[in-house]
Amino acid sequence: MTEQSREDRPAVQVGDPFKEKLLLEACLELIARDAVAGIQDMGAAGLTCSTCETASRGGSGIEIDLAKVPKREPGMTPYEIMLSESQERMLIIAKRGREDVVRQVFDKWDVPCAEIGRVTSDGIMRVRNNGAIAAEIPAKALADEALLYSREATSPAVAASLRDARSSLTERRLQETDVHESLRQLLRDPTIASKNWVYRQYDHTVRTGTMVKPGSDAAVFLVRYANKILAATTDCNSLYCALDPREGGKIAVAEAARNLTCSGARPLAVTDCLNFGNPYKPENFWQLREAVEGVAEACRAFETSVTGGNVSLYNESPLGVVDPTPTIAMVGLIDDEKHITTQCFKDEGDVIILVGRVATVSDRRSEYELLGGSRYLKVCHRLKIGPPPHVDLAHEIKVQNAVRDLIHESLVQSAHDCSEGGLAIALAESCFNPDRLFGADIALNAGDTPAATVLFNESQSRIIISVTPENLDKAIAMLRERDVPFQQLG
Repeated sequence: MTEQSREDRPAVQVGDPFKEKLLLEACLELIARDAVAGIQDMGAAGLTCSTCETASRGGSGIEIDLAKVPKREPGMTPYEIMLSESQERMLIIAKRGREDVVRQVFDKWDVPCAEIGRVTSDGIMRVRNNGAIAAEIPAKALADEALLYSREATSPAVAASLRDARSSLTERRLQETDVHESLRQLLRDPTIASKNWVYRQYDHTVRTGTMVKPGSDAAVFLVRYANKILAATTDCNSLYCALDPREGGKIAVAEAARNLTCSGARPLAVTDCLNFGNPYKPENFWQLREAVEGVAEACRAFETSVTGGNVSLYNESPLGVVDPTPTIAMVGLIDDEKHITTQCFKDEGDVIILVGRVATVSDRRSEYELLGGSRYLKVCHRLKIGPPPHVDLAHEIKVQNAVRDLIHESLVQSAHDCSEGGLAIALAESCFNPDRLFGADIALNAGDTPAATVLFNESQSRIIISVTPENLDKAIAMLRERDVPFQQLG
């Protein structure tokens, strides 16, 4: 991206959610009317992938004529048509004799359609352009037998130096930090501050299925035709990934699952959006590879299927490359409406419990490592240093399972995970109930660890819950029974 880039046509396709909805409804009706032999959406590489993959899976060939393909503008070359990623498109293999049903259904939903080719028996993906052959290749060779590249990967020198960094920030400066001003700075940081200026621009109550609006750990909505309650969230900390992309990838999955757990949901599946720089540069490819390996490790631990995703590469300018950002979107299932939980405190007098450990200097080698990769260092001290927090996936799952069990036993008033900004931000956000503002009276048992370190470190696997005084003993007994660390905060 340069100053001249704005002159170009945007490289990213612009989606039309309403048109997409019409397309999906039309396709569902076609399937219900038994008119479809095969179907695939057009994602990466457009017609190229969708044609060769459907043919390869079916053990058949496919022949299309590009002259019949609707085009964005006149004069497009076969190369451009085959690789175009225009949105709201589906490739449908209609059953023989059911072509008119396909046309009728798409006409009913006001979705244009065009017959562009036919299935063959020779296993070849054949592309014609006004009858002349533009490309011809075995479908299986292109879809399933393509060469795999092993690119050069080098750990960036900057990442190595950051991992070993001992910043110019002295112990004295940390201890003299004004935690009140630091809290104010963090709460107005765009990464932490309210995002309602974004989501209120969109219809987030469409079809009146929204049960918990965006802005909490997860949005919750009712899927009426299936009578299922789903929770959805997205997450990624690009600063962690810049300092340690493998650990950052693991944390992106773990925190997305933690968000769903706090809403009362059981994680089901993820999709991803992998945002990186130019992969031909060894340092960038190393970041991409390490982040994907981290995401994969965490998905295996949580048993969350990866249903799809996309990759956005070459995100850099003459000033440098973006921090690696493997964004994770995760969906979970809430079994019963009474299990829906939000992050806001509910009643004066409720007891606040931190499920997980209050991290102190004695737990790790130094204060710098405890605060590594934190928004506190980034926002209040302008430092991007590491190492970032480490996540123990087995411990993370144990903490999440315990909190979900507490929720299912109707013992939890509110639940909120500790992430960017640490314990202090999680507590503050829990006070922001849309109906009334609450306060929190907290006593920390952190020994000699400075207040700023205790309040703003971002150690993983921690969830703040509130319970009524009547349910306190039972909640504590369940946590002890499951051998999950906790501290009653206030």
